[in-house]
Amino acid sequence: MKSLIKFFLLTIFFLLFLSCNQQHREENYRIGFSQAMTTDNWRREMNKSMQLEASLHPEIVLEIKDAENSVAQQVKQIEGFIKDDVDVLIVSPIQSNPITTVIEKAMDAGIPTIVIDRKIDGSNFTAYIGANNVEVGRNAAKYIISHSGEPAEIIEITGQEGSSPAHERSEGFRRAINQIPNLTISHIIKGDWEKASIKEELSKLLDSTEIPKYIFAHNDRMALGAWEVVKEKSLENDIHIIGVDGLFGPNGGIQLVKDRILEATVLYPTGGMEAIKLAEDLINQQSIEKNNILKTIIIDSVNVGIMKNQFDKMNQQQNDIEHQQEVIDKQINTYNSQSKLIQLMIFLLVLLLILSIWSIYLVVKLRKHKRNLESSNTEILAQRNKIEEFAEKLKISNESKINFFTALSHEFKTPLTLITSSIESISERPSKESQKISYETNLIINNSRRLLRLINELLDFRKIENGSFDLRVTKTKIIPFLKNIVDNFKSEALKKSIDLKFSYKCEDLELYLDREMMDKVFFNILSNAFKFTPKNGKVHITIEEEEEKVEILFKDSGIGIPKEEFQSIFDPYMQASNNTRPSSGIGLYITRQFVELHKGKISVSSNQGAEFKISLLKGDVHLKEYVISEVQKGMNTSSERNRVENLIPEEIDANKNLRENAESVLIIEDNLELSFLLQKKLSSEYKVYVSDGVDGVEKALEVIPDVMICDINLPDKDGFQICRELKSDLRTSHIPTIILTALSDKESRLKALKAGADIYITKPFNNQILMESIKSALFNREKLRYYYTNRIDKVNGENFAGAEQFFLKELNALIDANLKNSSFTVEDLAFSLEISRVQLYRKVKALLGMSVNEYINSLRLKKAKNLLQNSKLNISEIAYEVGYSSPGYFSTSFKKEYGISPKELKTS
Repeated sequence: MKSLIKFFLLTIFFLLFLSCNQQHREENYRIGFSQAMTTDNWRREMNKSMQLEASLHPEIVLEIKDAENSVAQQVKQIEGFIKDDVDVLIVSPIQSNPITTVIEKAMDAGIPTIVIDRKIDGSNFTAYIGANNVEVGRNAAKYIISHSGEPAEIIEITGQEGSSPAHERSEGFRRAINQIPNLTISHIIKGDWEKASIKEELSKLLDSTEIPKYIFAHNDRMALGAWEVVKEKSLENDIHIIGVDGLFGPNGGIQLVKDRILEATVLYPTGGMEAIKLAEDLINQQSIEKNNILKTIIIDSVNVGIMKNQFDKMNQQQNDIEHQQEVIDKQINTYNSQSKLIQLMIFLLVLLLILSIWSIYLVVKLRKHKRNLESSNTEILAQRNKIEEFAEKLKISNESKINFFTALSHEFKTPLTLITSSIESISERPSKESQKISYETNLIINNSRRLLRLINELLDFRKIENGSFDLRVTKTKIIPFLKNIVDNFKSEALKKSIDLKFSYKCEDLELYLDREMMDKVFFNILSNAFKFTPKNGKVHITIEEEEEKVEILFKDSGIGIPKEEFQSIFDPYMQASNNTRPSSGIGLYITRQFVELHKGKISVSSNQGAEFKISLLKGDVHLKEYVISEVQKGMNTSSERNRVENLIPEEIDANKNLRENAESVLIIEDNLELSFLLQKKLSSEYKVYVSDGVDGVEKALEVIPDVMICDINLPDKDGFQICRELKSDLRTSHIPTIILTALSDKESRLKALKAGADIYITKPFNNQILMESIKSALFNREKLRYYYTNRIDKVNGENFAGAEQFFLKELNALIDANLKNSSFTVEDLAFSLEISRVQLYRKVKALLGMSVNEYINSLRLKKAKNLLQNSKLNISEIAYEVGYSSPGYFSTSFKKEYGISPKELKTS
């Protein structure tokens, strides 16, 4: 066994060694080349020489991209090479300046960069390869000088503006020509390296000026274009054309010279082979020259034959090398395939050996496992029996809890029924006694019915879960049945100014329904519609009759339901994510179950509100399994018996028996019954203002109350947000805020205090505690007012923390800065504080218990008193110093405030 394991390990090491060697052999270096769009021959020669040289080095992978004469595309290509982290970058810039930045970016990324053929601005590159373009221009000029024995005019056709070859060739050419007096460059035509770019302009020029002796074009392509124009005008024997490039091929410069189309061409080597050699040296971390200048010569009729023969031989050699490289590549591929095949065979042999050893090992181990499994199986069976026994006990326990919940709900119903019956019997007494029934008694009736309806909902939910509901189907006229339910909501619609409409066509339309169930369905949907529809909204009910079914649509203009929640809204315990009001989440679940028991369907959509559609089948075929009664019962329904009455009084006389200077209280509460109950309780002592929560902040800014009572769960902004906004507003930051809410958890209490609440009271609340909390808030504010009014002259220098103190500091600073100005008014002060005059008056009155004018006057008199005691100014000067326009009026005001005249205080 040990020898086999040793053999196995040695084999693995051998495979790893082969894999590492193979990986080392296959390690590649990437060279990226972004090429400027030149002539086809030039591009083909450069690419061919690069690919040929790269093929001699299998480890080099050359990627060539043609920028197609677009600077933006070339920049994008170079950035792509930088992102791919190539080992060496070769660039033939289209234009110098725009490409400089991106090449510097490559250098900053640590990528060696070779600039070929054309230069960039600056010297931030690794190496440059190309012919000396100044020398190219100079050679062309020398050729013209040597062949011209008389005065002659020359037309120069330049390359693309902005490229370094065009600039340097033109510079070398002009320097040499300008030294010869009888030679003149008469015209310059700007091309873009292509013959089409110069033909039209050259044609016009030859028609309008004296025929030149020579044309020098910056490349053979434009030179060919010039010759085509010259030939059209039959001037080919009069004008001699010199080009640049001297490429080999059918349209190359060498062939053009041989065919006597061009007088001569200046050889401009591509440098592709040299660029790859430099890149290989960089990969091998060898030192290289920064500037690598390639040699150039003139090719004319004298040496064109020799040059063509040399290029033919070079081309043949290149083809031979390419063929040899293909053979080598095939051999390498064959070697790699055989090597991989050998490795695979060795791997399979090792795997076979391992499997053989493993199979022997498994046979031994499986026998041992079998014995362990038999023992474990016995233990598992015993545990399973215990789990089943525990699950049965848990089921019994859970059933007991559910039964307890159900029984408790029934127990709730008994006292609630007694309460409701007793209160209703009181309310039904003779008219003389019924007049004494208080508003609170009506609230007891109303909320007892509401609580009873909620308990019935819980019991219905329990029955649905147990599957114990049976339909008691009755033939029913649906219009009067539904109309009776809709009538229950008319008073609420009137109070909230909701447009309630019930539309139908056939009043005698009959359906088979369980009246008790469908009453709860319709009542539940209408309750939700009124719950989430704001004031001045609308609730429309429409009945549409089709051939086999009846569709009942309930549409409101409330908050609607998010589209992604249309299906889940009917699940138990679910409520819409945009619903901030607390609810059980079982109402719509019960509604759907009742509709489906009638073989009907219910769906919801939302567009500027919610729309529920209930589809019920006509006839009784779908309900044959139930007992069906053809007799119509009375129209009384559970919703009518348990409907929630709108008991809110029309108006509360809030000003009755109030003292003249009574404080004001703002109640922000969306429960109208509670809101009016609080209003009734407080209206005997305070001026009471009410908001349903939609306009809470606006109402507070409008009335600036002395105390604010606010709920948390409100329809628009919650109580935390309202409190935070008002406490951060200069106009309302001083108002004591009492949070009155059903949320009793620690987190809500802490969040309210952080928002700026002064007192936190939970529902159900004690009325006496609320009244004392209001008095305490007013008393604390009165103490703060006393503190400020008795320290007016020191407020400015204290360390302020609260919003009220910060307001007083700013107020005092503005008054002090304008104390001399007798024309400074309350309007000016309010404008400087960026609040209205009324809000400023209310703010100062609430904080200091005096008007703004009284406060300004008190500050003036305090400063005057200080000046009288501690300065040498006379009384008139002091009067003007503190902003009085008349010394006499100043003396009167001073004596009225301090009981002594300024003169008496000055001389004392």
